[in-house]
Amino acid sequence: MSSSVVVGIVFGVVAVLVLAIVVASLRIVRQATAVVVERLGKYHKTLDTGVHMILPFFDRCSRPISLKEIVADFKPQPVITKDNVTMQIDTVVYFQVTDPKLFTYGVDSPIRAIENLTATTLRNIVGELELDETLTSRDTVNTKMRVILDEATDPWGIKINRVELKNILPPKDIQEAMEKQMRAERERREQILRAEGEKKSSILVAEGEKEAQILRAEAEKETKILQAEADKAATIARAEGENKAIELINKANPNAAYITLQGFEALKTLADGNSTKIIVPSEIQNVAGLLTSMTEVVKGEKDIKNSKK
Repeated sequence: MSSSVVVGIVFGVVAVLVLAIVVASLRIVRQATAVVVERLGKYHKTLDTGVHMILPFFDRCSRPISLKEIVADFKPQPVITKDNVTMQIDTVVYFQVTDPKLFTYGVDSPIRAIENLTATTLRNIVGELELDETLTSRDTVNTKMRVILDEATDPWGIKINRVELKNILPPKDIQEAMEKQMRAERERREQILRAEGEKKSSILVAEGEKEAQILRAEAEKETKILQAEADKAATIARAEGENKAIELINKANPNAAYITLQGFEALKTLADGNSTKIIVPSEIQNVAGLLTSMTEVVKGEKDIKNSKK
């Protein structure tokens, strides 16, 4: 083998090694991730998004660390309330890595550390509350847990954004008692609503009857007023007619024969009534005598009525 061939092979090998070293020294970091670099076992730097050069065989890169918000759903934990009721509560924690270096070196197994810290914090908070307060104070528990967890995980390079109680499961007998209580409360509200409806209905019916009676009374009043006005008008009309007739008779200057004839008509009318006593004066032409006769007849009728009573 000639020397030129050997030299070519050596250069080729060197070129391959250089290319391999260059490729090994390149490190591409994806968006929303970070990489921690150690040089000879000691922290060197943190690689952000983009292309970076490292020293092969001297630098060691960690696994990419996600900088996005992470959702950790932890399994239910047994928790005892202040009134000694054991419940199963599972939590959901939303957190985000803010410092890759602290996240890498701050705590071993950060997710499990957050889970255990969440369980102990939840027990401490719920242990100060009774069952009813625990069921109705989710927001308060969530806020307290977020503040405590955020403060505790700050040295780990973790930011706790939100903590939510996902499910609160009381014991079966407590659940049955609560369901009975809720059923009784719903029935009580139903009875109250029904009673209020019946009350309003009765009030409306009574008001309707009252208005109807008022309208009937007003109608009767108007009818009586109209009837009285009609009777008044009729009486006035008769009186005016009689007055007019008398005036016409007086203007006509009637003779004695006409007056006598009218007297006979009046006596005829009286005779057709219930009177039993009629006095006819001898001088029937005299008007005064005719009036005296009519007065006696009226008195006789009154006497008869009084005797019957």
